[in-house]
Amino acid sequence: MATNWRIRQAVSVLNKGGVIAYPTEAVYGLGCDPWNEDAIMRLLTIKQRPWHKGLIIIAADFNQLQPFIKPVSPAVLSQLESSWPGPTTWLLPVRSDVPDVLYGEHDTIAVRVTAHKQTAELCRTADSALVSTSANIMGMRPAQTIHQVRWQMPDVDYVLPGQCSGSANPTEIRNAQTGEKIR
Repeated sequence: MATNWRIRQAVSVLNKGGVIAYPTEAVYGLGCDPWNEDAIMRLLTIKQRPWHKGLIIIAADFNQLQPFIKPVSPAVLSQLESSWPGPTTWLLPVRSDVPDVLYGEHDTIAVRVTAHKQTAELCRTADSALVSTSANIMGMRPAQTIHQVRWQMPDVDYVLPGQCSGSANPTEIRNAQTGEKIR
């Protein structure tokens, strides 16, 4: 599959420490390089989100998530594999070398293997997982179109054109250790 030039442009912006918006399963996501703390802080400022809440990391496959999480048991791995790729975000124990601005005041990090084809291609082209939080200022309705992103967040460096997958609700969030549904 040839990589779309718009995806290559988004990756170029990410590699320069930029903040992008891109379509996901339900809404536009706001993202950046998860290892660039300046980019993460800028994303949090644009969104007006406190750092202590933590963020979600999305990936094209489980391997892209491994630098962020501690090893998981076979039972947890089976649980993850049965729901991914898909709209379930799992809370997993975070590795000690992960920047705390990604997981906030928690001892877990929220991770998901996306089922959105364009977003998975974005992660593959970037050769990395990405920060993913809804593209909206806290308290406002999440953006579902490019125009809504631009209206709410004019400081975003690049908006990747595309369609959200049509899910009516944000992705479910579950604790992988307890099975508890958080959202």
